[in-house]
Amino acid sequence: MDTNFFIKLIAEVQEFEQSTHYKNGQSIDDFRVWMNEKAYQKENPTNLFLKHQHKVFDLENEICKQIILLGRFSKQMVRRGLNDFPMLANEEFTYLYRLMDYDSLTKMQLVEKNAHEKQTGLEIIKRLIKNGLIDEFQDTDDKRSKRLKVTVLGRDVFSKSVQDVTFTSRVLSAKLSNQEKQNLLEILRKLNDFHFTVYHDHKNADIKEINALI
Repeated sequence: MDTNFFIKLIAEVQEFEQSTHYKNGQSIDDFRVWMNEKAYQKENPTNLFLKHQHKVFDLENEICKQIILLGRFSKQMVRRGLNDFPMLANEEFTYLYRLMDYDSLTKMQLVEKNAHEKQTGLEIIKRLIKNGLIDEFQDTDDKRSKRLKVTVLGRDVFSKSVQDVTFTSRVLSAKLSNQEKQNLLEILRKLNDFHFTVYHDHKNADIKEINALI
């Protein structure tokens, strides 16, 4: 590190002390949070779009960014939470847990309940079958279709992983109060109701056609 680094750091501290966020007795963590927020505002999509003179929807763009980030954080946290169950650490646990609710489902029923594209879902199912967690058998009503059921090993892995999944879910909810969690849950359900409708009933629609549904 050179002298310029410390000069810039002192300048940042002075700016923090002069900001409306500063209060007596604040810690290094408070300074770090302020720095992160400052960096975020600089990279805000609204600023980027305005710079290039594009029309923006500020609120919707921010929601989009936060949902994308939360999805990435969630995947990372699931991998940590299911560290003892590597065969479930990607999307496999959602498929196994969903299938536990039924005696059996067809492959496409299970894929659609997880809102995946066909090829992605079939790859996840293939891995679960390979690891012996679910089994496939012929559908007696439709000879062209295969049905799936959880194996004895799959039920055992489910039972052993429940606590880890519960801990992971709690971590993902972070420090929200119970009321905040309830409010968030209601909002997320509304969002997912809309997107499930798009997923099931408008598979071939382009983004402008979907926008017209709003």
